[in-house]
Amino acid sequence: MNNDPLLQPYQLKHLTLKNRLMITSHEPAYPEDGMPKDRYRAYHVERAKAGIALTMTAGSACVARDSPPAFNNILAWQDEVVGWMKKLVDECNEYDCAVMIQLTHLGRRTRWDKGDWLPVISASHEREPAHRAFPKKAEAWDIKRITADYADAAERMHAAGLDGIEIECYGHLLDQFWSPATNDMNGAYGGSLENRMRFSMEVLQAIRDRVGPEFIVGVRYVADEDMAGGISRQEGMEITHRLRASGLVDFLNVIRGHIETDAALTNVIPVQGMRANPHLDFAGEIRAATKFPTFHAAKIQDVATARHAIASGKLDMVGMTRAHIADPHIVAKIMRGEEGRIRPCVGANYCLDRIYQGGMALCLHNPSTGRELTQPHTIPKADSLRRIVIVGAGPGGLEAARVAAERGHEVIVHEAANDPGGQVRLTAQTPRKSEMIQLIQWRFAECERMGVTFNFNSFADADLVLSEKPDVVIVATGGLPHTDILETGSDLVSSTWDILAGDVRPALNVLIYDDAGDYPVLQAAEKIAASGAKVEIVTRERTLVPEVMAMSLTPAVRELQSYDVTFTVTWRLDAVTRDGNALIVRLGSDYGGATRERRVEQVIVNHGTRPLDDLYFELLDGSANLGEVDYQALIDGKAQETLSNPEGAYQLFRIGDAVSARNTHAAIYDALRLLKAV
Repeated sequence: MNNDPLLQPYQLKHLTLKNRLMITSHEPAYPEDGMPKDRYRAYHVERAKAGIALTMTAGSACVARDSPPAFNNILAWQDEVVGWMKKLVDECNEYDCAVMIQLTHLGRRTRWDKGDWLPVISASHEREPAHRAFPKKAEAWDIKRITADYADAAERMHAAGLDGIEIECYGHLLDQFWSPATNDMNGAYGGSLENRMRFSMEVLQAIRDRVGPEFIVGVRYVADEDMAGGISRQEGMEITHRLRASGLVDFLNVIRGHIETDAALTNVIPVQGMRANPHLDFAGEIRAATKFPTFHAAKIQDVATARHAIASGKLDMVGMTRAHIADPHIVAKIMRGEEGRIRPCVGANYCLDRIYQGGMALCLHNPSTGRELTQPHTIPKADSLRRIVIVGAGPGGLEAARVAAERGHEVIVHEAANDPGGQVRLTAQTPRKSEMIQLIQWRFAECERMGVTFNFNSFADADLVLSEKPDVVIVATGGLPHTDILETGSDLVSSTWDILAGDVRPALNVLIYDDAGDYPVLQAAEKIAASGAKVEIVTRERTLVPEVMAMSLTPAVRELQSYDVTFTVTWRLDAVTRDGNALIVRLGSDYGGATRERRVEQVIVNHGTRPLDDLYFELLDGSANLGEVDYQALIDGKAQETLSNPEGAYQLFRIGDAVSARNTHAAIYDALRLLKAV
C-alpha cells in the first residue's frame, strides 16, 4: 500500500474519493452557448484520466437569468445543461473521478448590459468596483424567485448524475447578504447575522428539499473578508459553525479575503511573486474548530505543500487548480515516482487574467491546456526519424527541442548565450518574477533527459548550421529591442532591456515611454525607482500597460506606488534633444495638436522587439519550403509538406519573436503545433 498522504482515499458521506487531490471550481471560459460542450469536457476528462479524485466544474454556473455570465459561465438555469453535464460526468466517472459543479447567483458581480439586460441585484445599492454596476436592492419577490432558481439548478445537476454541488458564497449574492459591508437591508434579511444568513439558509433548505438528504451539497465561502466593515474572522467562525450546525451542508471550502477589486482578488488568489499558500493555516484553523470536511485552494503550487496540507491535518482535500492547468498529469506522475518531471505552475496567472478580461483560460507554460481536442499533452512518436537543428534556446527553441525529442528525433541546439532562457532570463531578473525561470528549467531538464545536444556560446551562422546536415532547421533566435521610433533623438534613448540587463545605469530623473504595454516597462520602472530615482511612465494608451492583465498588474503597481513613480496616459513621445547634461522631451498627442515638455536625465523606450532574423534569411534559398508555412496544415495538426524548392536540402521554419514580437505563450505554441507533426 502506498503511504503517501496524498494518495489515501477520503470518505465524503457515501462518496469514496480515491485520493486527496482535487481541482476546485473555476470557470475556464470554454462554454459554447453557455453549455459545457466538447472542449469543456475534454479539459476535465484529461485530468480525470491522469488520476485526479475530484474535479469541480464551473466557477460559477449561473442559476438565474438576472445573473448573466461575467466570465462565459455555464448557464445552469437552462434545461439543456443536463445532457451536456451528464456526458462530462459519465466520461470522468469512467476513470473513477468524481464530478461536482459550483452554482451561484453573481449578484452585483456582473453587469446589467449583459444577457437579457436585467438589473443587477444585491443586498444594497453599493456597486462592485470591478464590474461597475450599481445594483437594485433585493425585494421579497426577488428572494423568493432566486431561492427557487437555486433549487431548480440543483435538481438539474442531480438529474445529470453529478456527485454533488457546491454553493458559491464569496463575492457573490449570498454572501453579499452576509457581509455588513454590502447589506443594508431592513427587516428579516438585514441587521443581525441570523437575518443576514437567512437567505442562504433558505436556499440551502430549498436545495435539500429538492435533491434529498443523500446528494452531496457543500459551500465555498468566505470565513474572513479581511477588510474594514466586512465579515471579521470572529463572525466568519460563527458563520462556519452555523453552516455546520444546519445539517444542510456536507463540506466547507474555505476562502479568506474579498474580491470586489483587482487588488483584493489578487490577495485571495495570489499570483507570481506573492506569498505561496497564504490562507492554508487559516483553513486549517477552520478544520480544527469544526472537525468537518474542509477543502481549500490558494496558490498551492507544489506537491510538497499539498502533501503537508493533508499530512498535518489542515485539510481533507487539497486543491491544486492552477497547478493542474499547467500539468494535468500531476497525480499520474506522483504515482509513477516522477514528481521531478511535473511541469511547474510558475504563477504567471495567464489563465485567470485572460478569463477576467473576457478571454478563455490558457496556460503561459502549457499550450495544450484548453486545446485538448487539437493539441496533445503527451507527444506521439514519429514514424520516421530526422535530424533537427534548432538555433536559440529561449522558451520557443526549448519547446521545439522538447517536442522534437519526444517524437524521437535527433535534436541539436545552438545558443549564443552561456545559458538557456532568452528573454525569460531577463524577466526573471526581477525578484518578484524569479519563478519564470522554471519555464526554462523544466524544458531544459526534459531535453537533457531525452539526450538533446546543446551547444552554448555558439553563435550559429549558416555554415555551422549546414555542417550539421539537418533535415529540419528551426530558427528561434528571438528579437532585439526596437527604439528607433522618434522624429529626432532616437540615439539619445535606451531600451528597457538595457536597464534590466544592467548595461545602462539608472539616472536620477527618468522618463520611460511605453509603446508596447507589456511587462518590461514595469520591470524597468521598478529597478530604476528602487535606485532612488524619480520616474514618469508615459504612454499613448488610455490605460496603463494594457498587455499586462489585471491580477498580474497588481503586485507591480503596489511596488511602484511605494516609490516616486508617476503614470501619464494619452501622451506620445515625439522627440528628444540634448541640453547640456539634460534631455528635453517633447510629448505629443493622438487626440490633437497639444504638446508638453519634460526636462529629464534619461529616457527609456519600451517598443517591443524586431526579429533577429539574419540567419533565417541566409538559410532561405537552400531550404525546400523557402521558409513557407502551410497555415492550414499547422492549424489542422498535419505535417508541413510544402515543396517550393525541390533542390532544397532541409525544411526551414522560424518561431516566436524571430517572426514578430508576441509573448511567451505564442512562442511555445508555435513550437508545439509545428514540431508535433514533424
